[in-house]
Amino acid sequence: MTGTQALFQGSTPLAVRMRPSSLDEIAGQEHLLRPGSPLVALADPNRASTGAVSVILWGPPGTGKTTLAQAIARSSGRRFVELSAVTAGVKDVREVMQEALTQRDLYGTSTILFLDEIHRFTKAQQDALLPGVENGWVVLIAATTENPSFSVVSPLLSRSLLLTLRPLSDDELGSLLDRAVADARGLAGAVTVDPAARAALVRLSSGDARRALTALEAAASMVGAEATAEDDDGDDDEADREKPVITDDVVAQAVDRALLRYDRQGDEHYDVISAFIKSIRGSDVDASLHYLARMIEAGEDPRFIARRLIISAAEDIGLADPQALPIAVAAADAVQFIGMPEGRIPLAEATAYLATAAKSNAAYLAIDKAIADVRGGRAGTVPLHLRDAHYAGAKKLGHGKGYIYPHDTEVGVATQQYLPDPLRGVRYYEPTPRGAERDIRTRLDKIRRILGSQD
Repeated sequence: MTGTQALFQGSTPLAVRMRPSSLDEIAGQEHLLRPGSPLVALADPNRASTGAVSVILWGPPGTGKTTLAQAIARSSGRRFVELSAVTAGVKDVREVMQEALTQRDLYGTSTILFLDEIHRFTKAQQDALLPGVENGWVVLIAATTENPSFSVVSPLLSRSLLLTLRPLSDDELGSLLDRAVADARGLAGAVTVDPAARAALVRLSSGDARRALTALEAAASMVGAEATAEDDDGDDDEADREKPVITDDVVAQAVDRALLRYDRQGDEHYDVISAFIKSIRGSDVDASLHYLARMIEAGEDPRFIARRLIISAAEDIGLADPQALPIAVAAADAVQFIGMPEGRIPLAEATAYLATAAKSNAAYLAIDKAIADVRGGRAGTVPLHLRDAHYAGAKKLGHGKGYIYPHDTEVGVATQQYLPDPLRGVRYYEPTPRGAERDIRTRLDKIRRILGSQD
């Protein structure tokens, strides 16, 4: 068997083989690994016998939560126990706590309990962690992809340090891939990755180290299989063979998706999001969903997409459909709460709703007109009857007098002036005859006649 054949017949995933054994090898998260930081102190073997604060690691998948926990345990010399909230119950937690207490009292050994996906634990299960954390039987390192403010009970949050992990940058992902290609634990230099393929792997990984390494391994397996087939033709002179090359076409086949020309920092980023918003504004739901799919497949930050949907709902739909903004905000909250890939579903729902909704930019135009007047010096003093009446007294004689309470009138609208004198009669908001604004327009005409602002 050749070296190349042996390389691609391993059963341990590349992402596992490349898992760092110390904090120095970890890619990214520099903001958490500065000298003297809580994680660095936790990894210090000289402090393994002393008390340490428990931490909750919050971040997207593939940012190194499990890796950090294991690296800290190895570096510090602490005993390491790992539980998954998917399979562990209260009984398992209590057994770990009891054993940790025994190890501490009999042998002076400190235990790190790594609990993955803590957001899946019920309140009762999380409460079972409290005695061990509070009394220092274990140092808890909990990982979650969901906002701990919603998914972790308050007593546990108050006893732990919340640390937020960031998606890896493109440069960090590139360095991680280079290391995996060259390292003896990884591909050991058995393949070559051309620049276009490297860029594609980085782009498709979207800040997720595990995804990057999994895609690299899949691509390496494809070219490795081809190299193995060539080995079977009877030529065993491995020294004369060139290394298999991973190209962007190989990456595309390996991850079973088209490689999109999309640079999150470049022109294509702005072109696609522009086309997305303009398609929604133009009420073309199919085009809107197409550009949404392109952004999702290219690894665009879903929070960026959600923010653009909120802006579109306020700017292009407005009061023509008052439900558009709440739906866009709900989609943004849902994406933050459930993450990707499931987050694509509320994004698609909001996109379809906004694209098919009645359109109006009347509120958007109205505030810009009002701001232009204020910036241009058209303001004037607040009418006397609208001023604050709470301060009426010796120093504010007559301040805030003459206001008519609208609820005391028969129609709920009082005939009185609201705009300052220089702006009397000015109209900023002009509702369209589309959607819900059709009814607003009819009602507003009646209101303006009562207010006497039609002069």
